Amino acid sequence: MTILSNLDLIRRVPLFAMLSDAQAQTIAESVTKQRFRRGEAIVEGGKKANALYIILNGRAHVVATDTRGREAILANLKQGDYVGEMSLIDNQPHSATVRAEVQTDVLILGRPQFARILPENAAMTYAIMKVLVQRLRQADRKIESLALMDVYGRVANALLDLSVLTSDGHSFIKDKVSRQNIAKTVGASREMVSRVMKDLEDKGYIESQEDGSILIRNSSHTLL
Repeated sequence: MTILSNLDLIRRVPLFAMLSDAQAQTIAESVTKQRFRRGEAIVEGGKKANALYIILNGRAHVVATDTRGREAILANLKQGDYVGEMSLIDNQPHSATVRAEVQTDVLILGRPQFARILPENAAMTYAIMKVLVQRLRQADRKIESLALMDVYGRVANALLDLSVLTSDGHSFIKDKVSRQNIAKTVGASREMVSRVMKDLEDKGYIESQEDGSILIRNSSHTLL
């Protein structure tokens, strides 16, 4: 099996796609690679890590925890996504914890290298700004969902957020969906989420596959 160099890995990350060869080489010489086990924290809320974390493979959750230890899932991260940029920009502690959902490999870029390369590349700066805006919009949608929708609507929204639109007008969730994780996302009990998903399946809106993936029929209009 071929072992990829840091430069090869950098070139596979969408955020770094617009870097010049010299800039990419600088990043490649500065990053380190780290593997996180399932359930391990990549960054911890309330602490400063002074680095950008780019997911090479695997999945992670952005979670908030209350004083009783209860968790709410704020966002789901996949290959190519990154975290830590807000803390690097405003020099404040992380606002939430990011925990590996499965074994996850991450590239880590320290603050000095991030601060040096960002002013030299307007396209990379724009890409980071675009992601920040997308996350703000996602947060707005989540607040709206929690405030205005019942559990049925919130579960439907959560499923659609996890899905990818296919060419035939359906949507598909590739990875196995945990009822517990959806419950933490929508602010409901696992039992309630299971009842809603069974109802969606009984009505033919969703179809669970043998490998744990889910087919959503006729895209969003059937669910919402």
